[in-house]
Formats: sequence, C-alpha cells, structure tokens
Amino acid sequence: MKAQFHDIANVNYQDIWDFQTLLHEELRKSKNTTSKARISGKAKAKILNHIVFSEHNHVITLGKSTDVSNLLSTENELTDKGVELHKINRGGDITYHGPGQITGYLIMDLELLYRDVHRYVRNIEECIIRLLTDYGIRGERKSEYTGVWITDSAGSRKICAIGVHLSRWISMHGFGFNVNTDLSYFDDIIPCGIDQADTSVTSLSREIGREVDISEIKKALLSQVCSVFGIEIV
Repeated sequence: MKAQFHDIANVNYQDIWDFQTLLHEELRKSKNTTSKARISGKAKAKILNHIVFSEHNHVITLGKSTDVSNLLSTENELTDKGVELHKINRGGDITYHGPGQITGYLIMDLELLYRDVHRYVRNIEECIIRLLTDYGIRGERKSEYTGVWITDSAGSRKICAIGVHLSRWISMHGFGFNVNTDLSYFDDIIPCGIDQADTSVTSLSREIGREVDISEIKKALLSQVCSVFGIEIV
C-alpha cells in the first residue's frame, strides 16, 4: 500500500482538521473512481493514502462518546491558558493535544488491508509498543480500553491515546503519543474518561528521565507504522 507522509508542527487544530478532511475526501473520490474502473473493466485508478504527524498548539478534543463531566475546567479558564476546545467525530472520550506530543492521523483505505476495526486499532497500538521497546520500555494493552500503557510497581500510566473514525472503510484521526509533552495540561480533564485513581498519563521523556529529539522519534515511529501496515512512502 502506498502513502504520502506529511509532517506539520505548531499548528492550530482547525487547520489540521480541514487538511485531514480534504485528504479524506480526496481518498474517498479516488476510491469511487477505482470502483467504477473495476466495474467498467478499465485500468485501475491509483489510491494514495496519507500519514500525517503533527504537533498541535494546545487543544482539548471531545470525541463522540465524551461525558462533559470529564472536562474539569471552564471554556473561559481554558482560553486564559491558551487552550482551544473542539468537539469532533472520532470515537473515544476527551483528550489533550499539544507541543511535544506526536498526534498521528492515518487517512487510509482499510479495504486495501482488511475490514476489521478492532485489528486496525490493535495495529496502531503495536506501532507504539514496538517503538517503546527501542527505549527499553515495555508497553502494553488493556483489554477494556484502547491505547498503550506502562505498568510497573509505580502503577499504570497511559502514554498513547487512540481514537479513530471510519467512513466507507476510509480512516481518519489516529493517536496521540506523549513524547516531551507538558503533562500538566491533562489536569484540565479526566483523560479518556478513565478515573485517575486507577491510572495516570505519562510521556516518553518522563519514563526515560530526559527530553528526547522529537524528530528522531517521528522518524522511528514512521518506520514502525510502515512496517506494521505494509506501507511504502511515496
């Protein structure tokens, strides 16, 4: 499967939302053209998928299943802190995106791979788990939640949140992987609606005790995404 890679930093959420929507619509049209070509017996049209890595300006997003009680600050309080608030169409509850976090958007035709949403989410988790292994960290899944966690004698900590949306098997949204993230911004929410008495959030830099080069992480993570999903970057 072929895909184009986009790396965008210091961006407002609305700009990425508009860009992601544009790519999704283009892929949908390309898929329609391909389907018509197959029916007519003409040459197969090209389908180009997309991987977008971004570092957002501070934003809190509310998924389709968000319980508003999981937002702990008022909109005015968030505005004073420079945090935007957006209601979006991905699955999942509430989360935060900001500088030092890689927010990955996968705009792909899953029918080129498999028609299995559960497998798709598990494979996104697999990309993060493999990357953490390179840093001597054991990432794990939780059967009752999506995302990637680190569990040891200090407790359970979430390092990557996942929320996706599919239309005609074309995916949108993806994951938020905390690298050098300022975790204090998660204090404004109950992340993913999960009681923080049971878990907390963490970042790669916190786990290894030093800030890391995020461009290095992006390169390594892109390699894992391509490996897990069988993607060739063009």
